[in-house]
Amino acid sequence: MFIKVKSNLLSFDSPIVMGILNLSHDSFYSKSSFTQLEFIDKQIEKMLDEGADIIDIGAVSTRPGAIILNPGQEWKILEPALKLIQQKYYNFVFSLDTVNSETAKKAVKDFGIDIINDISAGEIDKKMFETIADLGVPYIIMHMRGNPENMQKNTDYQDLLGEIVYYFSEKLEKLNSLGINDVIIDPGFGFSKNLEQNFELLNKLDRFKIFELPILAGLSRKTIVWKSLNITPDEALNGTTALNTIALLKGANILRVHDVKEAKQIVKLVGKTMFSD
Repeated sequence: MFIKVKSNLLSFDSPIVMGILNLSHDSFYSKSSFTQLEFIDKQIEKMLDEGADIIDIGAVSTRPGAIILNPGQEWKILEPALKLIQQKYYNFVFSLDTVNSETAKKAVKDFGIDIINDISAGEIDKKMFETIADLGVPYIIMHMRGNPENMQKNTDYQDLLGEIVYYFSEKLEKLNSLGINDVIIDPGFGFSKNLEQNFELLNKLDRFKIFELPILAGLSRKTIVWKSLNITPDEALNGTTALNTIALLKGANILRVHDVKEAKQIVKLVGKTMFSD
């Protein structure tokens, strides 16, 4: 299994790690927020040194209750970091976490961003699918109901897994019809799901193998960890590691994390039993 990134193939023969680079002042995990260019640079270097395969950069908080910024506000935050990446880190793979097609277009065409990561899967900006088709870059689609501001009011499912599978089936049919085939699916841990639903989703993550596409698991320091253990996000690394291990065992191909070194370690250890010849 692989996706095409520029002229190269990104393989998922063994799982890979996506490091989170959060430029927003508003984050559920304050230590993940980097707003000054000097510290952004240091954090990119740190994640690459620790073995990040992809770095996912985002300027807009998507925590529960957050309000999505408009493209102008988002771009003002993003542009300095994108210039840095273009000048210093052009040989590495970067994805952009955005729901705005205008932002996606400028980031790819003007700054060489490799992948677009859209938590709304084209629901917030209806031009996103056609933009991705025009750009010809891999596209990460996530399951969410509503938007971050109201998503936790939308957790009434009759059949959690069945409804999410149907959601992806419809999205993929539209994407494929536009010639978009390099797609990664993210079931959306913490988005429009309560704690019990998040655990059900993790337990049945292998259901999404039906699509024969890479599966992204974003569990890092989320409520599934810290609310379950009655701790804070700052204390949630150990729990994150435990749940990321389960995600790998259930078929995750990408771990999206704040803590790259620890994620690379569990990929290596789990790989000793699952992904070796």
